[in-house]
Amino acid sequence: MNGRPASAEPAIELLGAAARVGGRTIWSEVSMTVAPGEFVALLGANGAGKSTLLRVVLGALPLAGGRARVLRQEPGRANRLIGYVPQRHSFDAGTRLRGRDIVRLGLDGDRWGMPLPLGARGRAARERVDETLALVGAGGYADRPIGECSGGEQQRLLIAQALVRRPELLLLDEPLDSLDLPNQAAFAALVHDVCAGAGVAVLLVAHDVNPLLPYLDRVVYLAGGRAIEGAVEEVINGQTLSRLHGVPVEVLRASDGRLVVVGQPEAPAHHADRHQHGVERGEPMHAL
Repeated sequence: MNGRPASAEPAIELLGAAARVGGRTIWSEVSMTVAPGEFVALLGANGAGKSTLLRVVLGALPLAGGRARVLRQEPGRANRLIGYVPQRHSFDAGTRLRGRDIVRLGLDGDRWGMPLPLGARGRAARERVDETLALVGAGGYADRPIGECSGGEQQRLLIAQALVRRPELLLLDEPLDSLDLPNQAAFAALVHDVCAGAGVAVLLVAHDVNPLLPYLDRVVYLAGGRAIEGAVEEVINGQTLSRLHGVPVEVLRASDGRLVVVGQPEAPAHHADRHQHGVERGEPMHAL
């Protein structure tokens, strides 16, 4: 995958956008961009509308207001140029499909299912799969059943599946949630290195910004039906988050560089909050 020349047009552009689900406005007046080759994290508490924004980008949910352009077209028109890894956990241990079969499905499995490896087309597909497996460092376990692969190995194979069509835009919905801390850092580095080298724009939904900090260009933070975008230090600070959440919030930086948020908003990166209904005042939240 060779780097693409810089384009003047954003990969994603929302202008004054609003989204409604079931008659309820999820967010409104959202303006944001993701440039070609840029790595952007989409942050916010559970229910803030992060996955809703991905649905808008994919054209699965029409806007209730404002405008959107994705890869120079209306949302949904350029989906073959988008690699998408939806929110999920892990494959069942009994899943017998090989890793390379999962990656191969990314080429045209949506149309044909599991293809027969025949003829010139089959050879070209195998070469593309092998190239992509090497790109993400998954060649060593690609012939094992994916159910026998570790969580980190499975995520690399899913990234390969999303990249095998050589997309211009990669959408990742909470890919770090099922990984331990070392694998989170390794996954973030992999996405950054592969996509920067290929000129692929990345929008990654996350609960914890800390594993991503060395690699991010910007963040988009959703809260209270609004969004703020900018560099990490411009968005993840006490003044900005207090204004966005409407309650006092303090942001501290730990000695190891991690960001720690102290305040009342529901923690959009504290993993335990996925089954809780709030955070006590003063509880440190190291996932944004």
